[in-house]
Amino acid sequence: MSDNADQGRQALIGSGTGGGLTLRQVRTLFWLIVAAALAWLFIARWPEWLDGLLISKKAFLSAILNGLTLAGLYFLVASGFTLVFGLMRNVNLAHGSLYLLGAYIGYEVATVTGVWLLGVAAGFVVLAVVGLVMQILIFRRLEGDDLRQTLVTIGISIVAADLMLAVWSGSTYQISPPDWLQGAVKLPFATAYRSNGSVIYLTYPFYRLVVFAAAVAIGLGLWLMLNRTRIGMMIRAGVDDRAMLAASGKNVHLIFATVFAIGAGLAGFAGVVGGSALSVAPGEDVRYLLASLVVVIVGGMGSVTGAAIGALIIGLSEQIGLVYFPTYGVVLTFVIMVVTLSIRPQGLMGRAR
Repeated sequence: MSDNADQGRQALIGSGTGGGLTLRQVRTLFWLIVAAALAWLFIARWPEWLDGLLISKKAFLSAILNGLTLAGLYFLVASGFTLVFGLMRNVNLAHGSLYLLGAYIGYEVATVTGVWLLGVAAGFVVLAVVGLVMQILIFRRLEGDDLRQTLVTIGISIVAADLMLAVWSGSTYQISPPDWLQGAVKLPFATAYRSNGSVIYLTYPFYRLVVFAAAVAIGLGLWLMLNRTRIGMMIRAGVDDRAMLAASGKNVHLIFATVFAIGAGLAGFAGVVGGSALSVAPGEDVRYLLASLVVVIVGGMGSVTGAAIGALIIGLSEQIGLVYFPTYGVVLTFVIMVVTLSIRPQGLMGRAR
């Protein structure tokens, strides 16, 4: 009797799996439909009703591209923050100050030397040294004490903001990228058609596309470092069980200091890159600190992939909200964060602890 029941259950399972789509196939089909719909929105000629609904095809495409490039900039800042805060559990609320200080240093070096790339290198190197000093003098003494780390780094950010205001005043600075990065490129996206049938293609600033490409390259590099290299394995082991890693003969303090230096250096690098795309002014430190916090919370602490997804969601929502919901665009970011926390408190790609 039991054998007949087992055979019946197996037959039901076989018919259920063989006769329909699996969950993975449904997800794949869903994303293929989404990709096809996005491709149609970018490439096809819009009907008049859709053009009127979304203001215009040019406005829609510009909002998407602005969101992607802003997401790249947010990722550059948040990637360093996710290394320090999400991975090492060091609460560094002075991360925005590192971004702004890197922007000012890059501006000074690029202005004096006339070489933009030297400004970018100086922003990364100087802030990496600053981060190394912070880790050795402050965070190493406050290990495991989140409240003291929070209070100390808030104090550092306040002092740093006042010092930068005293040195560079309240003026707005613009870091000029080299000539080969300036100008606009024509993208293969038709935005309108002339009466004679010729096509008007979308033009977009070349530098913003380079920022997005740099963010993708750095993201891939960080992911490979953390998941495919020996140093990445030691970093992850040190986060999960520091005592065991130290017992194996590894210098845990050196590993963590290196990670902190890389995170701070990425903030300085992002400051120069962001200052070239937008501007350098007091208050940018708070803006990018909040952006980094939201990106890491939405994407998941300690996950480079999560930081990329979070930056993409926040960047697109900000720019789309700016175009289509200007009154409530600011609220949209925090709505996304609240919804994410209510569904997955650890973030989209974070691990439950």
